[in-house]
Amino acid sequence: MKDTKEPELVSMNRVVAMTSLSRTSINRYRGERRFPEPVSLGSRRIAFRKAEIQDWINGRPPARPIGAPAS
Repeated sequence: MKDTKEPELVSMNRVVAMTSLSRTSINRYRGERRFPEPVSLGSRRIAFRKAEIQDWINGRPPARPIGAPAS
């Protein structure tokens, strides 16, 4: 039997919560092609593939303490 499981989709509000980025920052990164592409759910509604957002988060450099010198 073939696995037909659909990818889990998350809303923009959920992506904001997952990434701690503002909608503006997410849209800017999208425009720069530095963020996963959304899936269109209608003329004015988008969602993101949860796995792609998690991969994007995991691919970010780790945070460094405030005031720590850049390496």
